[in-house]
Amino acid sequence: MRIIAGEMRGRQLKTVEGMQTRPTSDKVKGAIFNVLGDKVLDARVLDLFAGTGNLAIEALSRGSHEAVLVEKSRDAHQVILKNIEKMGVSHNTKLLLLDAFKYVNRYPNEVFDLIFLDPPYREGLVLKAISAIREHSFLAPNGVIVAETAKDEDLEGDIFPFEIRKTAEYGDTKVWYLQRVDI
Repeated sequence: MRIIAGEMRGRQLKTVEGMQTRPTSDKVKGAIFNVLGDKVLDARVLDLFAGTGNLAIEALSRGSHEAVLVEKSRDAHQVILKNIEKMGVSHNTKLLLLDAFKYVNRYPNEVFDLIFLDPPYREGLVLKAISAIREHSFLAPNGVIVAETAKDEDLEGDIFPFEIRKTAEYGDTKVWYLQRVDI
């Protein structure tokens, strides 16, 4: 797993051993950032189920100015810490060893331009996270939520005031792009 563009391009990231985490592949990550384009520039990023820190660090490499990474696994947290240090982005990252939903409730006044949701598949966590983000108004007015699910999962439920702007499938992964509905 590597950084695919920006100032850290080509640098390798550490991964978590075992099956505990499922890092976003370089192919999927490249597609996500191609869709996001300039929305990454100067963005404040939240990686709510950070895993290895792959998505947030890629965003920083491409010009985001700050990232908050939240991960509840101690092993994954240690890998993220090593990746942040190795990439030299400790100064503009905040890494928390914390459950994603505890983070949302503990820091209700945070606002982000870009939110990555890549929780374990088939546990209903994306809808639960979208609900929490909505409740606390975490997403900036022109911000984007990028959520990854299994290809056969659907985002059925109340996601208003967000709407699905685009979806794409890559192997067993489905990527959802959501934005706030302009009222």
